[in-house]
Amino acid sequence: MDERFNKWLLTPVLTLLFVVIMYQYVSPSCTSSCTNFGEQPRAREAGQPAAPAPARRAQVPLEDWERRPQLPPPPRGPPEGPRGAVAPEDEDVEPGDPEEEKDGEEEEERDPEAPENGSLPRFVPRFNFTLKDLTRFVDFNIKGRDVIVFLHIQKTGGTTFGRHLVKNIRLEQPCSCKAGQKKCTCHRPGKKETWLFSRFSTGWSCGLHADWTELTNCVPAIMEKKDCPRNHSHTRNFYYITMLRDPVSRYLSEWKHVQRGATWKTSLHMCDGRSPTPDELPTCYPGDDWSGVSLREFMDCTHNLANNRQVRMLADLSLVGCYNLTFMNESERNTILLQSAKNNLKNMAFFGLTEFQRKTQFLFERTFNLKFISPFTQFNITRASNVEINEGARQRIEELNFLDMQLYEYAKDLFQQRYHHTKQREHQRDRQKRREERRVQREHRGQRWPKEDGNTEGAVTEDYNSQVVRW
Repeated sequence: MDERFNKWLLTPVLTLLFVVIMYQYVSPSCTSSCTNFGEQPRAREAGQPAAPAPARRAQVPLEDWERRPQLPPPPRGPPEGPRGAVAPEDEDVEPGDPEEEKDGEEEEERDPEAPENGSLPRFVPRFNFTLKDLTRFVDFNIKGRDVIVFLHIQKTGGTTFGRHLVKNIRLEQPCSCKAGQKKCTCHRPGKKETWLFSRFSTGWSCGLHADWTELTNCVPAIMEKKDCPRNHSHTRNFYYITMLRDPVSRYLSEWKHVQRGATWKTSLHMCDGRSPTPDELPTCYPGDDWSGVSLREFMDCTHNLANNRQVRMLADLSLVGCYNLTFMNESERNTILLQSAKNNLKNMAFFGLTEFQRKTQFLFERTFNLKFISPFTQFNITRASNVEINEGARQRIEELNFLDMQLYEYAKDLFQQRYHHTKQREHQRDRQKRREERRVQREHRGQRWPKEDGNTEGAVTEDYNSQVVRW
């Protein structure tokens, strides 16, 4: 009786054991789905809204998704050293300027120019430029008589870019920069002649922050005096370059610079062979400088040279009677100045934008066939960006610099079109190079085994006979 009972009991125990084992294998795969399946009805019964499914994310209000914390993007590229740092506010000491402190609070941010997926960002051009305007390649002969002339506009990051020119270009004979000296010696290979006309190579030879009108009339004469008489018969090419900046940021940066005591009052402003009279160019302050000036006072000075500075320094002032405002009416004067500045900028060998450091480096290297040692670095935190102004003050600055605003939009569009055009040409050349390499490889393989198919039978027979001998 007991043996029969044990046999009947063993069967359900084994069955139960089998069910438990199968449940352990099956339950992990359905735990999450079963749990979520049961949670949503319970949430609705409790009066709480259910979590939106991923497929229905588009139905959720945009504000709700914007409030959710986003993970920061992963860092891209290797860390860059301070040598390529760009801090447009950190200008060097100039004649009449107080000693400036190094701004240690600037933060290096991720380069906004680099696209996320490595492809070219979408760009919609606004101005029509010819292929000649977009194609920029200078056959710069550093061993000959060619000269690069840097037009340095105040508060555009020109000091840092000027240092790149004398310290950061890979050359056969690098510039010699000695500690404690403001100027470097940039001689051609094997000669005692300079190839660079800039603040850090030749100094302010044509005046402090000389503009386009001054440089084009002064540089050729200065270079002829420094050159050997036996070379005067050879032609010389002058390649003008400059840097531009967003007008509002540049204006605020100049205001802060003047507030710290800068004047630039030693500038010559030469035009048509003379400097302007005090009536033509009055000062905005009675004393030695304008230290402590407020932004409102800075904007209220009608003859402040900070207004539309970029247009004035790039235009041919002789077309409008220089600084004589009675030479023509204001509307005609502004039209001529803006158009002249656009033409001169377009015809320059190169110009860069402070807000696009990586692209500036890229275009300079492709234009002059010169390579920088260290990459440029983009700093988006500057003294100008730390100035908090309301919308009314910003609009007032834009109105005071309405010519600069138009010039910058023109320059930005031309700059971006040149960048994309140059990138596209490089991609096409690389593609053509890869095709040519594949064609050469195919031809090489064809020449290596000629008529191989015709000798197949003889090769097989010879191999068979050799195997018979070996056996």
